Amino acid sequence: MLRRFWLFFAQAVTVLLALMFIIATLKPQWLQHQGQLGKQLAEPIVALREVAPGIGGGGAQGSYADAAQKAMPAVVNVFSSKDGSLPPDPRQNDPLFRYFFGDRNHNRKQQEQPAANLGSGVIVSPDGYILTNQHVIDGADQIEIALSDGRTTNAKVIGIDPETDLAVLKINLPNLPTITLGRMDQARVGDVVLAIGNPFGVGQTVTMGIISALGRNHLGINTFENFIQTDAPINPGNSGGALVDVSGNLLGINTAIYSRSGGSLGIGFAIPVSTARSVLESIITTGSVTRGWIGVEPQDLTPEIAESFGINEKAGAIVAGVLQGGPADKAGIKPGDILLSVNGEAITDTTRLLNVIAQIKPGTDAKVHLVRKNKDMDLDVMIGKRPPPPKQPANEDGEGDDDGG
Repeated sequence: MLRRFWLFFAQAVTVLLALMFIIATLKPQWLQHQGQLGKQLAEPIVALREVAPGIGGGGAQGSYADAAQKAMPAVVNVFSSKDGSLPPDPRQNDPLFRYFFGDRNHNRKQQEQPAANLGSGVIVSPDGYILTNQHVIDGADQIEIALSDGRTTNAKVIGIDPETDLAVLKINLPNLPTITLGRMDQARVGDVVLAIGNPFGVGQTVTMGIISALGRNHLGINTFENFIQTDAPINPGNSGGALVDVSGNLLGINTAIYSRSGGSLGIGFAIPVSTARSVLESIITTGSVTRGWIGVEPQDLTPEIAESFGINEKAGAIVAGVLQGGPADKAGIKPGDILLSVNGEAITDTTRLLNVIAQIKPGTDAKVHLVRKNKDMDLDVMIGKRPPPPKQPANEDGEGDDDGG
């Protein structure tokens, strides 16, 4: 009996081995499938590579997330309105939006809604001082600030400086985030920068570019121009927002764009933090910005003007007019004089002349070197206080002249 059992067992094993040999020869994938079935329950179907846990938590290489996260909480949305109106849908100023939804509806809403404006601002101190553009809040009866953490509050205007298009606001809220001011003397053309603001009212947005140029002027945007030019995309609603470096430090206040369509074309302008800080401190201290003034109407000395007047000078500012009774008139400056330097600082053009004189404290004497009929002269001028510019009427759509606010 036992012998027959072992004979049956040996035959069964022989048949099983023969069957496995046939399968391994003709259908080897059947055995591989069975062997890997348990592994497939724990492993992905496709072999993928992923970062191990705990690696890469500090941000990908080349990422500017740390700089953005540092600066973004201090950038706020600024809603300004006249007659207590709420801001209109900012998309109404977008040609693409009007294409889909119709100009008729757009025009009707614009007529029904009182003027309103939308922009950005930057909290620069824990006690609630905010820097923004003057054109963002120009003529507003009500200004509302929306923080990135969801809080909203009304703001008070501390002072404005139309000649640099800057304004200082103040809010009263606890635990305010603030931005760190950067240093313009360390900024270079080619440095990476981030623009933070609220374009078209879509919400806080960060764009990236480089510093395209420094010291841009003769743009006709402001009286005093010393702009940072950047290709970081800036659009309507970014006005008053922050231009920051890769460490999240404030380099400028976004102010204007060069555009034929209303959208970004890669040429944006920001007021340097050095100018913004000077205006901020002056407004907080005195309520206004005090600048030097001599009462002349300057004009750039072009080769054509030099040739027509028989002048040998190649640079400087020619005096086209002198205000009667003004500081220059009292000092003996006359139309046709060419101003070459003020207190030893070279005058290359009218912009340089305005900037140099504006920095001199009113009531102090300044030595002006000029040329009159090809003869050098030095005159002492008592610097006066620059009068405020005449108030310009606000645009009917409540937007800035340059970037739609």
